[in-house]
Amino acid sequence: MVEFAGEEFPVAPGTVFSVGREGDLAIDDNLFLHRNFLTIQHVEGLWLLSNVGSRLSATVTDSGGRVQAWLAPGARLPLVFASTSVIFSAGPTTYELTIHAAEPAFRETPPEEDDDGADGLSTIGDVPLTHSQRLMILALAEPVLKREGTGMSDLPTSAQAAERLGWTLTRFNRKLDNVCDKLDRIGVPGLRGGVRSYATNRRVRLVEHAIAARLVTRNDLPLLDVEHDVPADDEA
Repeated sequence: MVEFAGEEFPVAPGTVFSVGREGDLAIDDNLFLHRNFLTIQHVEGLWLLSNVGSRLSATVTDSGGRVQAWLAPGARLPLVFASTSVIFSAGPTTYELTIHAAEPAFRETPPEEDDDGADGLSTIGDVPLTHSQRLMILALAEPVLKREGTGMSDLPTSAQAAERLGWTLTRFNRKLDNVCDKLDRIGVPGLRGGVRSYATNRRVRLVEHAIAARLVTRNDLPLLDVEHDVPADDEA
């Protein structure tokens, strides 16, 4: 069963369920979105998610954000979790849908509790994020986090996100550069691109990764309204 914007769409074995501008789940009339982008079908005992588009990619993660895959054009992967989130962007709009499996092939193991963040840093692998870098991500992801359930959201421009934080655009872009560089070095795809499309693409890709990896959550949104003093050595 596919859930999008509060609606549920059943998927039956023996059929090919399509997602895109048209199809079984017609998401949006966004011209940046493929007419047919994703398909779901049952093949040899496994449910498969396939990217049948030619340009767009999707971020696929389990409900706990512990496993993440980058589904490029032409790629497919098995849906083995009870709940799988699919996040993708077309133009300035980011979409999220959830795929539920009644009989998942994989049983999730609850993660062990740790004390990450006790020193004020969030960690992705071995890459620490300062408080202000996290706020930068949060300002970009705010529209996605504020919506109820799955659906779509238009992301703010860098200038709008900088204004939301009370920062200069120069400072915001410096932090955006730094975070994208850090994530790119540990192998997060999509944070590098051509000159013309890079400015927009890296923002949407950063938000996709941040939401999928649970770098920021809805519970973090009050931080945007809290006045804070950023020390001079936190300008990275």
